[in-house]
Amino acid sequence: MLEQYCASLAGYKRLPTREVKIGNLSIGNGNPIRIQTMTTTDTMDVAATVAQTIRCIEAGAELVRITAPSKKEAEQLQLIKDELRARGYDTPLVADIHFTPNAAEIAARIVEKVRVNPGNYIDKKKFDFIEYTDAEYAAEVDRIRERFTPLVRICREHGTAMRIGTNHGSLSDRIMSRYGDTPIGMVESAMEFLRIARSEDYHQIVLSMKSSNPQVMVQAYRLLVRQMMEEFGECYPLHLGVTEAGDGEDGRIKSAIGIGTLLEDGIGDTIRVSLTEDPEFEIPVCKDIVARYPMAAVGYAPQLPASLPYSPFEYKRRETVPVGNIGGHQVPVVVADLSKENSLTSDSLKPIGYEYDAASDKWKISDGAADYIYTGGVVPQFGLPGTLQVITDEGTPGGTLPLLSVDSFMTAQANGQPVFVSIHLSAGFEVNASLLMRIKEYPAAILVISADGMKPVRSFITLLILAGITNPVILRAYPEGDTPDKHLIKLATDCGGLLLDGMGDGVMLSNTGALHNVKVSGRTYLEVKNNEQFLNNTAFSILQATRTRISKTEYISCPSCGRTLFDLQETTAKIRAATHHLKGVKIAIMGCIVNGPGEMADADFGYVGSGPGKITLYKGKEVVKRNVPSEIAVQELIGLLKENDAWVDMRSV
Repeated sequence: MLEQYCASLAGYKRLPTREVKIGNLSIGNGNPIRIQTMTTTDTMDVAATVAQTIRCIEAGAELVRITAPSKKEAEQLQLIKDELRARGYDTPLVADIHFTPNAAEIAARIVEKVRVNPGNYIDKKKFDFIEYTDAEYAAEVDRIRERFTPLVRICREHGTAMRIGTNHGSLSDRIMSRYGDTPIGMVESAMEFLRIARSEDYHQIVLSMKSSNPQVMVQAYRLLVRQMMEEFGECYPLHLGVTEAGDGEDGRIKSAIGIGTLLEDGIGDTIRVSLTEDPEFEIPVCKDIVARYPMAAVGYAPQLPASLPYSPFEYKRRETVPVGNIGGHQVPVVVADLSKENSLTSDSLKPIGYEYDAASDKWKISDGAADYIYTGGVVPQFGLPGTLQVITDEGTPGGTLPLLSVDSFMTAQANGQPVFVSIHLSAGFEVNASLLMRIKEYPAAILVISADGMKPVRSFITLLILAGITNPVILRAYPEGDTPDKHLIKLATDCGGLLLDGMGDGVMLSNTGALHNVKVSGRTYLEVKNNEQFLNNTAFSILQATRTRISKTEYISCPSCGRTLFDLQETTAKIRAATHHLKGVKIAIMGCIVNGPGEMADADFGYVGSGPGKITLYKGKEVVKRNVPSEIAVQELIGLLKENDAWVDMRSV
């Protein structure tokens, strides 16, 4: 049943969840979606932690998390809390716990909430595979019960809330041995702890299923909702986040895809956008995401069957018949909208990845070059790169790939030539049997679908699947708002959520005018100089984040915290500058060993803080070099890339 993970696929409706009190804040049960972040200071430095916490609160954080990796940091939370309260700040504090139950038990008596990671709170992760019998597995769960129950009872006694926060990369060896590196393994990891808490009649619990891969993250949350409903008949509040999202546009796009996809379905009671930036810079992004909900029902919203024709819990691309290089098993294409250009010259293509050299009469084509351009009623009057095709409005003299309206398409001659059909799913749009039949009879018709939001498009594509229609689909989306952040959130949510469900054979982001670069605390944190370049880069970044088309290096970068052992922002910038040309290589940049070996499990290479000024380098999950001085660690990483044939000289790119 659809209701097992989502209250409504067609319209917006919040998933009902238990209400949890965190200090003076209520989460779940229809309360507003709450915004939170995490400090990056050393917890032992009370003055710095208090100052940064205040900056986060004044920026709009409703909860602030502080790392407590050992007993001494947990005890320090009392001084931090006392100072904040003395200054008039009563925002709930959350202690972040890894590995150390005794630190959690101290913190639970001080702050309003503790976060535990079931993958490393009691279990260990050595990347060992062990065959457990059912009896051995049950004995391990009993061991967890014995060690976890004291914390549950302390939380119940002191009115302290708890987040059971599973991380994809830090699943224990025990869970990995039985369930593998899978979303269902993430769910079971959390459910073991939740069952223990419920057996103690403790319910002040929030859960999370974080991953650096938005696809894994979305599937895990959906599975968790279904599991809680099937097992308990109710859901606990959910905290949403894409962990180690990175910085800049990529970090915002990854976060918006993962968080936005779930919020569209009404799933999520609190969020954090984990950026490799100062924590107060996460808050405006959170606000922009949350501001879109609750939303009124918009656009086309048909009745859908209780049984979906696709699985929302696993990725499988919708089956389509290829038309040229669109559809089938080919990677999704990118269509650049140049229809607002007053005149088209070779320079018009530079922002979308094509640079013309007049001396050699050749084009330089980047990995992020658009596959098509939509030019409205104009046909370019210069020699185009051979890989680029042009879409024009119907009736344009000299045009070969027309973009038809629905009315024109209904009467067009089906001559087997490719055509694009613009379908905007507005509130008054009617999808009838005649239109579906017409689409099915014209397999060379490529549907360019847009709407006010993601859900109408998903509903329409679901009807196509049910009708056995295999025409390719281009997802067309329009920016919204007046800042780059708002544009990225809208575009990433509208397109990314569909791509995660296997829907979409291409992306077309249409320009709506100039953007205003915004300063926060005197700093421009996202700057756009050219709209066409911004939208083209965004399209490729959305495809990269959904793992549907790889066109550049991917960085898995943690947001920093009090455990970080080097300047994460500066180091990330250095590594990005040196390696950004390595298409398809995944590089993890982790501040410490807590997030390092686990959260970088999806990466090809890892750069992890192992001590003050010391770095450990990984290839996959294997340690290659330990205790490398941070001054030379970036060069050592480049050497590791070269040794493993992952390096390409930048001059040859």
